[in-house]
Amino acid sequence: MKRTLTGKAEKSLNSFYWLACILPLLWLSGCKPQAQDRSSPPALRPELLPKFEAIKDLGLRQEKAYEFLKLITSIGGRLTGSPEADRAVELTASLMTELGFDRVWTEPVKVQRWVRGQAEEAMVRSSKLGTQALSICALGNSLGTSADGLEAGVVEVRSFEDLAALKDVVPGRIVFYNVPMDRTVVEPFAAYGRAAQFRVRGASEAARYGARAVLIRSMTFRVDQNPHTGLMEYDDRAPRIPAAAVSTAGAELLHHWLRTDPELKVWLRMNCRQEEPVTSANVIGQLTGSEFPDEIILIGGHLDSWDLSPGAHDDAAGCAVAIEVLRLIKETGLKPKRTIRAVMFMDEEFGGTGGRAYAASDSRKQEKHLVAIEQDRGGAAPVGLAFSLEILTDRLKPLLAYLGPLGINWIRTGGGGVDIGPLREKGATLGGLIPESQRYFDYHHSALDVPEAVHPRELELQAVILAMVIYFLAEQGV
Repeated sequence: MKRTLTGKAEKSLNSFYWLACILPLLWLSGCKPQAQDRSSPPALRPELLPKFEAIKDLGLRQEKAYEFLKLITSIGGRLTGSPEADRAVELTASLMTELGFDRVWTEPVKVQRWVRGQAEEAMVRSSKLGTQALSICALGNSLGTSADGLEAGVVEVRSFEDLAALKDVVPGRIVFYNVPMDRTVVEPFAAYGRAAQFRVRGASEAARYGARAVLIRSMTFRVDQNPHTGLMEYDDRAPRIPAAAVSTAGAELLHHWLRTDPELKVWLRMNCRQEEPVTSANVIGQLTGSEFPDEIILIGGHLDSWDLSPGAHDDAAGCAVAIEVLRLIKETGLKPKRTIRAVMFMDEEFGGTGGRAYAASDSRKQEKHLVAIEQDRGGAAPVGLAFSLEILTDRLKPLLAYLGPLGINWIRTGGGGVDIGPLREKGATLGGLIPESQRYFDYHHSALDVPEAVHPRELELQAVILAMVIYFLAEQGV
């Protein structure tokens, strides 16, 4: 049974889609160089140094974060609402229990269930150039085609302004959004954020002018045959049409063939569908504070992933780091004054319901989240830290002398995330570790996001740094 979202539910999802589209830009706009210090921050307490050294030595010697990543990715793709996502819930709850955390539990989350179905197919057919297969994948939330597929002429555009200008030739055709990520933008997340609008809104914008389907150029700087999926939205004011991502190599081929034969046709077949919502869960483990147990420092990643790969960078890495942070603090014998909590959020990729459910739970009423850290930018080498409260960044600056050799070059204002965003309304300071990101979109949402794409030492450095920072915050407060 296909399920459509209307009214309040549709508006909620639309808000999420726009947040997912602009969130990278919000991160970047917040990560600004600090103003000149008005006063020197207090020096790092000498008794913390041997504790930091113990965390570093244990982490770099054992590299358990990568073991946890491989365990999570062994399940495969963990699409929201899927049996694989359910197994990931069970696996991470069992893992944190085995590691001896003070408390481990799950909290239910209602999620939608979208199924990709059989592998998608596409062909470009030209009377002048012949026939060539295109590598495509359905975008999340898209409806499918008929069993026989869909064939139509193609209109290539590079902006919504192009689409409007060509509106008279769009009816009955496939709109091909050939919009590359801007290579001149140094920060990849900024380039991605600008291009994502065509994936998110492109189908409904084209459908207003009578398009039968859309093809979206995959969002990566690389030119290869791997399509990159992601979430799209439907506007109820426009017809719903199939939406697929085409590999960048396929986009280049289609572009050049259209120059020679503007009358070529593309055939595509997808049998993706919506099913009834299901109940999944957030997975939570914690080290309970010895003096202020209701004051919480949270670190989290999202347990769900797309289904084209095991989602190593996105976001088994974030979950593995969160678990390893707690393990490092526990195994070095530290007893934090405040509670340190790891949360494996469900459904970041397909609606952000896990983060909202966590913040809205009755269990939060007696809790005070001081800081919430979200790791969802991949498992590459660390370069910086960002927090939304400038006073906190000033307080953390003494750590730079120790964190610098581990890769941290700066601590700035900024930070946030889809899953931890709702906690800001409850007074939490948001933050995160920023890894090197130039290669991140080579893998993102594609079949290339495998454990081999993550370097064990780089991932462990993330965990070591965050264990130090989080232990410091649990001791000092905010």
